Amino acid sequence: MGTVVDDAASVEFHAFFERHHAELARFAHLLTGEADAADDLAADALLALWHRWDRVRAADHPVAYARGVVANLARTRIRSAVRERRRITLFWSQREDKTENPDIAGKIDVQEALRRLPFRKRACVVLRHAFDLSEKDTALALGVSVGTVKSQTSKGMAELKRLLGTEEAPMRVHAGVLPTGGAGGRDR
Repeated sequence: MGTVVDDAASVEFHAFFERHHAELARFAHLLTGEADAADDLAADALLALWHRWDRVRAADHPVAYARGVVANLARTRIRSAVRERRRITLFWSQREDKTENPDIAGKIDVQEALRRLPFRKRACVVLRHAFDLSEKDTALALGVSVGTVKSQTSKGMAELKRLLGTEEAPMRVHAGVLPTGGAGGRDR
């Protein structure tokens, strides 16, 4: 990683850290609006600077370099938060379907089969078939490509068919079959 660990570099970095950590944390707070995340972003930025300290200390303006690293980390955090909000909005914006007189045994079988699917296959199947999202909306919600959604949905439905021991996989998995507890199943 190019980390310089000689004594002079260590002393120099420590002094830089002491001088600029609070300023970088304030900068991160102003960029993100999150007081709790500001110290973490500043610390992450300083860690990245330490790993490239030989390059940073040779720069004309090391503090400007540090601010750039904080800005990039803050941008990444903000984009991640925006994507997460979009996923939540897509997930909860769909109307709930109520099924009268549901097949309880079938519901339990489907729930158990869904739990056994790896996370991405399960998510694709549920979003596509239980929440009727398009391939594009499912891809957006999961942060993957449309091709990945097609592939994982197809493989997930084939695996459900095998797990349920049926000739036909359920074409529509009702939102009511989703477990109310934790995520369950294996995450991959």
